[in-house]
Amino acid sequence: MAEPVETPDVSTGSTSEAPWTPRLIALDIDGTLLAWVGADDAPYEVIRPRVYDAIERARAAGAHIVLSSGRSPHGMTRIADLLDLDGLDEPVWVVASNGAVIFRYPPLDVIHEETFDARDAVRAVLAEHPEALVAVEERGVGYRLNRPFPDRELSGDMIVTDLEEMIADPVSRVIIRDPDATAEDFVRLAEKLGLHGTNYVVGWTAWLDLSPVGVTKASGLEYVARELGVVPADVLAIGDGRNDIEMLRWAGRGVAMGQAVPEVQAAADAVTATVHDDGAAVELERYF
Repeated sequence: MAEPVETPDVSTGSTSEAPWTPRLIALDIDGTLLAWVGADDAPYEVIRPRVYDAIERARAAGAHIVLSSGRSPHGMTRIADLLDLDGLDEPVWVVASNGAVIFRYPPLDVIHEETFDARDAVRAVLAEHPEALVAVEERGVGYRLNRPFPDRELSGDMIVTDLEEMIADPVSRVIIRDPDATAEDFVRLAEKLGLHGTNYVVGWTAWLDLSPVGVTKASGLEYVARELGVVPADVLAIGDGRNDIEMLRWAGRGVAMGQAVPEVQAAADAVTATVHDDGAAVELERYF
């Protein structure tokens, strides 16, 4: 686990001597906002008080708070509720499904969605891992899947569906999971296959996210930033997963959580404390 590193104050290159302050704060959810606590058989999602307070100060100072996650939309609204983002005068912007779905909340209003033909990529992965589990987002409902996933790994309704039927039409996102493999197995697999025509991200476990080519959290945030009149140089992004790499590189300041794997930390401008040491708050307290 890397130690947090000190970095000089960043700036936008302006001749003004005023310190840099982010206008848009892009926050990953799992491993950044959320600390999973409780018994192993019953974890639950918690935003620790210091993190909550730091976000509230940033919001009160006028910064746009944008949640940016690999989660599906219905798995993100309850996190917005934990932050009391439903109490704002205007709905907040949310980047879901690793950038494939952009919505405002509340109420949940999908503004933009990217889809792709996942058939070739899914078949290529299953040729190497024939027993893998496959899930396709059923927006606003849950997931269609070929077989049940491990408990608590997906949210919403689980609709068991024939695989070919699941991928017959364009989709915004596909999850492939092999509980008998490792994340390293899937990293090697993705490199071997190339998965042309798609973006792919390997999670902490043998979990592979497939999305439309060119679609990442960074592309989703670029869309939101344009709508808000914010340039990347004014964005602070904080995350811990491989699906955060493009976002961290795109933002004016990208910060990796202390527990992030080395390749994620290498993509960032700085490394903060771990999620269990309120790393997101440590970073936000530099400005607010």
